[in-house]
Amino acid sequence: MYNPADCPDPVRAPSAQDEAEQHPLLSFYLQDVKQEKFFRHGKGLGSDMSLDEVRQMRATYYGLMTEVDAQLGRVFDFLEETGQWDDTLIIFTSDHAEQLGDHHLLGKLGYFDQSYHIPMIVVDPRPEADATRGTQVSHFTETIDTMPTILEWLGLPVPRTCDGASLLPFLTQGHAPQGWRTEVHYEYDFRDIFYSKPQDYVGTGLDDSSLAVIQDEHFKYVHFTNAPPLFFDLKKDPGQFNNVAQDPAHQTTLLTYAQKMLSWRMRYMDRTLTGYAASPDGLQIKA
Repeated sequence: MYNPADCPDPVRAPSAQDEAEQHPLLSFYLQDVKQEKFFRHGKGLGSDMSLDEVRQMRATYYGLMTEVDAQLGRVFDFLEETGQWDDTLIIFTSDHAEQLGDHHLLGKLGYFDQSYHIPMIVVDPRPEADATRGTQVSHFTETIDTMPTILEWLGLPVPRTCDGASLLPFLTQGHAPQGWRTEVHYEYDFRDIFYSKPQDYVGTGLDDSSLAVIQDEHFKYVHFTNAPPLFFDLKKDPGQFNNVAQDPAHQTTLLTYAQKMLSWRMRYMDRTLTGYAASPDGLQIKA
């Protein structure tokens, strides 16, 4: 369906060996991820794939995407045929993304954007959203925004403990709500995975094998529980090849992002009782 020659080249270093020098976790994946986990007759490591093989994989992947699109079309046709199209909220998203050969990797893993940058398409049938149809939002959004978006559209209250925020203002107002997030966050737990044990290679142990990322338009900070951090200058290095975490010129900026991450984690650590106050009459709900 798609010509491999028309597919874009992967974003990757000249060799997997060059890529592996960036971090022990990346080195592990480059030596551990096998093609047989992704291809019926795959042999060797994913990091050994040639440029032509990566292009063929991408062409095949595009075909799979077209298959999904076709099946969604059947669902949409049914909604129209049964008179439900004009009062149905449609949200298309996914649980993860795919390396697809970028950084010599396959699958969903690690800390690169390719594993976390997922689709989010919202179709609001109400007239209030007519002015924004077909527009693209460039602000940072997160998976946790999905639930409050659905609840607000249904006219239901959003729980105080919900970490996300509704996306409906982007549809009805055409701009970000006041105080919208200026960065995106994501985390990854790589301990004792069923089919591999990265913690043994990295030396982090079972309790310290996790990472957290805070990223905006300028910088990306990757914090490991018990391994060296990563810091990327996205303006100069959008492909994220040059870790400047140890560069003295970036130490003040790195500290700023580490503090922002700490504040973020403290705010959302446990919100089970956020908005409640203990009183002689029991828990009272606060605004």
